[in-house]
Amino acid sequence: MIAYAGSGPYCYSSCLVMMFGREAPGVGVVETATGSPFGVQLAGPELPFFDPPGWDPGIGVDDALAAFGWSAETTSGGSADAALARLAERVAVAPVMVGPVEMGHLRYQPSMTGPIGADHYVVVLGIDGDHVHLHDPQGYPHSRLPVADFVAAWRADAVDYGEPFTLRADFRRTARVEPEAAIRASLDRARHWLREEAGSGAAALALAEQVESGCGDDLRGHLVHFAVRVGARRLADAATCLQWIGLTGAATVASEQARLVGSLQHPLVVGEDREAAGILRELAPTYDALRRQLA
Repeated sequence: MIAYAGSGPYCYSSCLVMMFGREAPGVGVVETATGSPFGVQLAGPELPFFDPPGWDPGIGVDDALAAFGWSAETTSGGSADAALARLAERVAVAPVMVGPVEMGHLRYQPSMTGPIGADHYVVVLGIDGDHVHLHDPQGYPHSRLPVADFVAAWRADAVDYGEPFTLRADFRRTARVEPEAAIRASLDRARHWLREEAGSGAAALALAEQVESGCGDDLRGHLVHFAVRVGARRLADAATCLQWIGLTGAATVASEQARLVGSLQHPLVVGEDREAAGILRELAPTYDALRRQLA
C-alpha cells in the first residue's frame, strides 16, 4: 500500500493543521479522525457525499479536536456587525478558524460570483480597514477579501448545516496525544458512523440508480469536481492510518473502497454512466465489510 500525497479539497482539516501549529499531525491523519471516510450519504436529490449519513464537517472538526487533545471556543450567530466585532477581537490575539462559509462569495477564487451551495473553511489572519486577510486552504494563502464579501460568505445562507458566523478561537492543547493514539481514539466514532442502520450501503445503491437512470449536469458536476476527489482521498488516508495502527484487515477494505471511489472519476467525466453505476454497486457492501473489520 502506497500513501497518497497531492492536492485535494481538505479545507477544514487543513485549517485544523494550521491552528495546531508546528507539532500538527499530517492532514490525512486529521481527516481520518474527523470520521469523514466512514460512509456514504445522500444529503439531497443531487447532493451525494462519500461521508457518513448524518455527519457534517462541524461534527468532524469537534471529533478531531477531542481525538487530538485540543479545545477551542466556538461562537456563532448574532448580527453581522456583532460577528465582525467578535472576529476582530479574537483575531487581534491569534488567527481564527472560520466556517462554514459559502465558497461562491470568495471572489478571489476565479469564477466565483455568487452562492453555489458549497461549504468551505478558512483561517482569518487579520482585519485591515475594509478587508479581511486569510489563508484559504483551497490554494490561496494570504488572500484579501472585501469585508462585505467576507460577511456574505460567512453568513453561509446556502450551506445546509451549521450556524451563521461560526468561528473557532482560543485553541488550547489540553493533552499531548500522539497521532497513533488519536486514530485509535477515533475508532469508536468510526464504528458509530458505520453502524448497519446508518445505511451507507443503501445510499451507495440509491446513488447507482440515480446515476444510471439519468445523471444530470448538476449531479455530474458535483461528483467529478468534488465528491469523488475528496471521497477517494479520505478513504486512501483512512487505509494508511488503519494500516499504521495494525488493523490490516480494515486497511485492506478501506484501500479497496478508495480504489472503487477513485475509479468513478473517468466514467463520470466521459459519460459512461452504466459503468459508474456498476462501480457504486460494487462499493455498497464494502461498508458492512469495514464495519465487521472494525468491530
